[in-house]
Amino acid sequence: MKGTVVIALGGNALIRPGQTGRLEELMANALGMAESVRDLVESDWRVVLVHGNGPQVGNLAYQQEESAATLPPLPLFLLDAMTQGEIGSLLSLALRSVLKGRRDVVTVLTHVVVDPGDDAFRHPTKPIGPFFEAARAEELASARGWTLVNDAGRGIRRVVASPQPQSIVEIASIRALVAQGSLVISCGGGGIPVATTGDSWVGVDAVIDKDLAAERLASDLHADALAMVTEVSHVALDWGTPRARNIEEMSASEATAFAGQGQFPPGSMGPKVTAGLRFLRRGGGLVVITSPDHLREAIEGRHGTRMVRDRSVAVA
Repeated sequence: MKGTVVIALGGNALIRPGQTGRLEELMANALGMAESVRDLVESDWRVVLVHGNGPQVGNLAYQQEESAATLPPLPLFLLDAMTQGEIGSLLSLALRSVLKGRRDVVTVLTHVVVDPGDDAFRHPTKPIGPFFEAARAEELASARGWTLVNDAGRGIRRVVASPQPQSIVEIASIRALVAQGSLVISCGGGGIPVATTGDSWVGVDAVIDKDLAAERLASDLHADALAMVTEVSHVALDWGTPRARNIEEMSASEATAFAGQGQFPPGSMGPKVTAGLRFLRRGGGLVVITSPDHLREAIEGRHGTRMVRDRSVAVA
């Protein structure tokens, strides 16, 4: 085996721009992601998948609220659990279809410990669910007490608390499954947020950032690489301007400097770069940020943006 790679897939990987989230769309997108993962399996990597759930959990929350007159809506942490099952099933079936028995595929319902005193609960930042027109957003904010903001210029969207992941409850079981050669899907949607009160465990209403959860998992597993899959093939400096240029490789210190210059906004590349820096500082050797089609090439150093501990930046 070449080593273990933890791959973070965005919730948007299953609902592409212009799609509505119909089953046929979800299945086709899951199959596309599975084919990208197959390339790594065929090149002899152990693979652990983490997926986001922003679109799915937000849509589910909206459905719950819309039917509240008929059925009582469930808390957000249980909706996180539902989307873990939904997306985990889609990815598991797609992976089994393309791997054809070469790896066992296991989806682990995963709880992640958070601090109820985390400042994130006073300042919600995680966008979830659909976009709304201004009038509808104002109505929802008033009627339901939601916080709605403009999401990176794309439209108005609900935001919820996104606390820092502190530890993974099922880490020992995940570690054992990886060691026996299973392809594991875990920490779906960033994990189901939980906290302890005395001897009891309780769910916490929040959505953990999946990139930060993937870093926590990769560090706990002592993984060799952390790969974060996004819509673009590279991280860019001065993104969205005529001066934009792709980064092929950057060290932790250079990434920190670029972040200090405001190069990686919190609503886009910010969490990915933060997760990458944490992984490197906790002993990880390689971080990759790229699009699904270039995943294997990026890990092999032939595409995408690589973050490392001690090399200089190369800008194309």
